[in-house]
Amino acid sequence: MTDVKYAIFLGCTVPVRSFHYELSARRVLDKLGVELVDIPDFACCGYPMEGIEHKASSALAARNLALAESQGLDIMTLCSACTGHMAKTLAHLTSEGGAEELKEINGYLKEFGLEFKGTVKLKHFARILLEDVGIEKIKEAVTEPLNGIRIAPHYGCHYLKPSEAFEGFDDPFHPESLDKLIEVTGATAVNYEDRMQCCGGGILALGEETPIKMVKAKLDHIKSAGADAMTLICPFCNIMYDEFQPTIGSQFEIEYDIPSLFYSQLLGLAMGLDPKKELSVKKNVVKVKPLLKKIEELKNGSE
Repeated sequence: MTDVKYAIFLGCTVPVRSFHYELSARRVLDKLGVELVDIPDFACCGYPMEGIEHKASSALAARNLALAESQGLDIMTLCSACTGHMAKTLAHLTSEGGAEELKEINGYLKEFGLEFKGTVKLKHFARILLEDVGIEKIKEAVTEPLNGIRIAPHYGCHYLKPSEAFEGFDDPFHPESLDKLIEVTGATAVNYEDRMQCCGGGILALGEETPIKMVKAKLDHIKSAGADAMTLICPFCNIMYDEFQPTIGSQFEIEYDIPSLFYSQLLGLAMGLDPKKELSVKKNVVKVKPLLKKIEELKNGSE
């Protein structure tokens, strides 16, 4: 019997480049009693249009919100950029200052047989774990605690910003939510220099030089802090730290070998889910096998 029910919003990047995020999230949430409903008509969140055409961007977000609303469902997001943009749109259109824009956007939505009323709620996957599932229930589901493993959290930019759209869920400058989720797996959350630094993905289209330097700096700090791996909650951040990591290592002649795990994969390991079949770790560019070996050695050593 499920306790919580959400419409799952995948966005554009997850289905194309982060299937392992979706698969692992679905598996851990199923184990934790969260029912996910697919809405095939969901489309782009509108974030890529934000800097070009505000109303088109807001209309795209509002359409997704209205689709879930029409089915009496709240939305769970996996992508932090999708979360930030749709949460901002939701907050603005339901505010007094957004009344005129809401009226105009509902004029567009009427062509699709939709009306945005503002009753829907939207939460990131990590927030649902903390607020709807709860630390205690997650702890009960952890059967293979990751004791002795050191994990560096990467929060990213859009998970908690703009802060006014997230109802005080976490401190955007000194967040703790992802650290708490790491600790509940039995692993140690590692603090490191510049941990709130952006992944650089937002300016990747303008050129690779600056984003690569940003990623390198964070990988240097994580390596110096002695982390066994890093964990994150955004598909685009993962592109920067997982897919780009070998390229950066080769360019600067540094072997980082820092696995970049989605938090759903990390939690899945602690829940005893099959790394290959249920968490799809073979999709990770930086090999996870050494981390799995260390987890097994620490487990055997404590028995």
